[in-house]
Amino acid sequence: MIGVDGALYRSMEFTGDGIKELNIDDRLTIANMAIEAGGKNGIFPVDDVAISYMKEHSKREFRAFEADNDAEYAEEYTIDLSKLRPTVSYPHLPSNTRTIDEAEADHIKIDQSVIGSCTNGRISDLRAAAEIMKGRKIADGVRCIVIPGTQKIYLQAMEEGLLKTFIEAGAIVSTPTCGPCLGGYMGILAAGERCVSTTNRNFVGRMGHVDSEIYLASPAVAAASALTGYISSPEN
Repeated sequence: MIGVDGALYRSMEFTGDGIKELNIDDRLTIANMAIEAGGKNGIFPVDDVAISYMKEHSKREFRAFEADNDAEYAEEYTIDLSKLRPTVSYPHLPSNTRTIDEAEADHIKIDQSVIGSCTNGRISDLRAAAEIMKGRKIADGVRCIVIPGTQKIYLQAMEEGLLKTFIEAGAIVSTPTCGPCLGGYMGILAAGERCVSTTNRNFVGRMGHVDSEIYLASPAVAAASALTGYISSPEN
């Protein structure tokens, strides 16, 4: 809608009825992606969900900031959430998007699936992936790497049995790290390899060889794809 440079040096504020239904994990993912539109930050209104989260996770007093009633906005966009379909970002830009239906029709074979990172490594993300992978096996020839976002999330996932589900499916569970997202270690792509990843960037060479490809998707899509060996909808 606005591309990778539509919010250059601007703040992106997300409001509306649909926002009220999003938990903090979902909001953090959206805010995390603001920089991929060139934004300085992504912000949400302070509501009961946010206040409850702060009280649970912080002992410090916090201040709530709100937009002025007469605030002026450079641009406004209205999105009907009821019409959204799961989306996949094709190489080599986050804005190069297709719906999951289009991606399935393209029958894209993958070599690797990465579930985690600062974008989608929270407990609700791991729960979504584990629900799909439970009792199933990773496709032959596919590497699946699960990366909890923090040590606290790692421990919670272990206590809930999520890590057991991943390991039994044939996935590798990493300690919290950026890992392959920035070409750091574990899961570096070779020439010609394709990866579906829940990370935030898919630039040329981002995850390894310049001739590799990264497709960005949700934890549910990444989990389903790991099972089939092709970019797949969790609905199927």
